[in-house]
Amino acid sequence: MEKKKIVFLYTELATYFLACVEELLRSPGIEVHIVRWEVNSEAPFRFAFPSGLNVYNRKDYSVEQLHELVKEINPSAIYCSGWIDKGYMQVCKPYKGKIPVIVGFDNQWKGTLKQQLARLASPFRILNHFSHCWVPGAPQLEYARKLGFKDSSILTGFYSCDHDFFHAQYVENRSQKNTDFPKRFIYAGRYVEHKGISDLWDAFSELQEERPNGWELWCLGTGDVPPRLHPKIRHFGFVQPEAMKPYLRDTGVFVLPSHFEPWGVVVHEFAAAGFPLVCTDEVGAATAFVENNLNGYIYKSGDKQALKLALSRIVNATPSALKDMGEQSAQKAGRITPQTWAQKLISVL
Repeated sequence: MEKKKIVFLYTELATYFLACVEELLRSPGIEVHIVRWEVNSEAPFRFAFPSGLNVYNRKDYSVEQLHELVKEINPSAIYCSGWIDKGYMQVCKPYKGKIPVIVGFDNQWKGTLKQQLARLASPFRILNHFSHCWVPGAPQLEYARKLGFKDSSILTGFYSCDHDFFHAQYVENRSQKNTDFPKRFIYAGRYVEHKGISDLWDAFSELQEERPNGWELWCLGTGDVPPRLHPKIRHFGFVQPEAMKPYLRDTGVFVLPSHFEPWGVVVHEFAAAGFPLVCTDEVGAATAFVENNLNGYIYKSGDKQALKLALSRIVNATPSALKDMGEQSAQKAGRITPQTWAQKLISVL
């Protein structure tokens, strides 16, 4: 059987993407090649590449050399991360109409001037390069349609957490948490203003002052916002995904207070690990994994009082109620997995 060769022209890799690629490589007759940008210093992931994967560093290739590389591979499909890398775009264009050429993006449609211009330019700059687009979920569908992609050419479910890993933590920790639910909120993400990290620190600190309680806040990440010093806020720095197990075991409720979050795979990760979830209405992944008042709370971005109320509702909830919320999260997380991701891509070949 002739191999189906898939080329990913990727920007910043993440471990959850590699979990999907690993699942794809389990399919018979599939060969995968990834060209990737260098690692982002704010998210310094260490990667363990799956066996059989071919990886190339973008900085080592001129546009002409990229053309030659892809021509030599002779792909059955190409996936490109957005339209930011003009070299990637040039490589894609000659293959449009010959094989599936898929563009991925996570931008939500906001109707900004930049997006309106992209919509107008799409026939000449996007649709003439790509046959399909692959987006994370509902918040991106409108933008895909505005760009001129027909529903039959739009795939969803592009971002998936490493579901097997996080769900295994849910199964492993369920008994202990049922007996003694950890009174600890957890935040995992960069320390930057658009993540709303200052909102979280303010709301948590005020709640502790107004109604002292036994809850702590654990924060995992780094960035340009200095860590807030507080006796009940702990900072652990950037934690590699494979080192997450003790944090998933010893914390109880995940919070993502972002002002801007096109998707947020971290929500999927903590849902799969069986956590109640608190996040803003700007978090794209909330549309798939959070149902307000069922497995968590969604509040208006930037509203610190609403965040404080959500944290207070968690603090006042019974362990049994929090356990039930976590079970609902774990169920919802199964909607998107590396298995569904691989099946979606194979269906296009």
